[in-house]
Amino acid sequence: MDPQVSLPVTPLRRRVSTLEEFTALPEHVFPLTTTVDSAGRAALGGVLFTDIAERVGTPVFVMDEEDFRARCRRLAAAFRGGHHVHYASKAFLSRTVCRWVEEEGLALDVASEGELAVALSAAFPAGRITVHGNNKSERFLRMAVEAGAGLIVLDSAQEIGRLAEVAAAAGRVQDVLVRVKPGVHVDTHEFIATSHEDQKFGFSLASGSAERAALAVAGTGSLRLRGLHCHVGSQVFDADGFALAAERLLGLWSRLLGSFGADGSGAGGDAGAFDILDLGGGYGIAYTPDQSPLDVEAVAGDLLAQVERHATEIGVPVPSVSVEPGRAVVGPTTVTLYRVGTVKDVHTSDDAVRRYLSVDGGMSDNIRPALYRAEYDCRLVNRVAEGRMVPTRVVGSHCESGDIIINDALMPDDIAPGDLLAVPATGAYCYSMSSRYNMMTRPPVVVVRDGELRTMLRRETVSYTHLR
Repeated sequence: MDPQVSLPVTPLRRRVSTLEEFTALPEHVFPLTTTVDSAGRAALGGVLFTDIAERVGTPVFVMDEEDFRARCRRLAAAFRGGHHVHYASKAFLSRTVCRWVEEEGLALDVASEGELAVALSAAFPAGRITVHGNNKSERFLRMAVEAGAGLIVLDSAQEIGRLAEVAAAAGRVQDVLVRVKPGVHVDTHEFIATSHEDQKFGFSLASGSAERAALAVAGTGSLRLRGLHCHVGSQVFDADGFALAAERLLGLWSRLLGSFGADGSGAGGDAGAFDILDLGGGYGIAYTPDQSPLDVEAVAGDLLAQVERHATEIGVPVPSVSVEPGRAVVGPTTVTLYRVGTVKDVHTSDDAVRRYLSVDGGMSDNIRPALYRAEYDCRLVNRVAEGRMVPTRVVGSHCESGDIIINDALMPDDIAPGDLLAVPATGAYCYSMSSRYNMMTRPPVVVVRDGELRTMLRRETVSYTHLR
């Protein structure tokens, strides 16, 4: 039985400490086209944040289209073609994003019936869609099969039988991957670590259930096993965890080829059908200035080289490696813009004071700090700050003491009601996990590019329906 291996990757946190550091927006945390003029007014995509706030109000998610597209192209080049890069739509999805992903040549991952419906409504090519989920309903599977989804990732023994029946009824042979838990535990929050044994996703490599699942798929007649899938976790900063997972999956790969035949034809399809090694996503981004963003080219080059080397060593054909970045594509592209309301000094001890800056959003538009203790950066973007740096906490407007956006920072004491604060790196999992708590309706998502502003998703409003 393979031991479970832990790989520490989380960087240490060092907060901004001087006014000069606070005034200089970190370019590796803010989106690609961020600029600041001599008056301290920041802009994105050539549009001032002050103008965005005036036109659409706050809070608002502001997305840099140029940054999004550049990250798609960079990943495609690093992994030797966009068809190897599957954008994980759970990070953030809209029809506009589907169109960008298609235009940049990437594939798409969906993890629910709703995500699949959005992709299809945007006319995204179904053959470039991979379908995920640990509890896919028969209706969801039928929708995916009838749409012509390229791959469906199998997650349980029941799902193998369920999908085999759906595909047979539709008169199709459906291409699938088997999701494997390789026992590689990266150092991230337990809620986003997805490769250890005691969690809901996939089949165990250690217990042999992954191998049994793969053999069961090959015997169905209506499913074609194209390869293996795994996901070690989220917010990972180097290739070690991915490489170790690949090595362990290739051990299973070799055993399966022994059962299927060296050409893979026994996997329920034609010769060479068993050829995909999908290593999932989870590539880390910089949320705070002290963190370094993932070096895409270095990680991709190292990972692909290690897969090729290990496959050669054990004498199997080198598989086609796919990855599933979501956060790494959309996370750094977006800034959340808030307006300061209440400013309050709170005595935390006899001789210590913390300043609380309350903004007009909070945990309904960014649950990650409350859920994962996630840390973010925060800057004044409507003018130059000149005050003394004081201990500060940026909080939202919800009826929860845990409604905290920035837990512990040093920020200038001249930040006042009406000022605009920008929190970068909010493109992933903020809008997609948003809520209407306290009936604070979801903010709009706007896109900026070349000095133009357009609305991607409108601000929600309180309608009669919500009041019935």
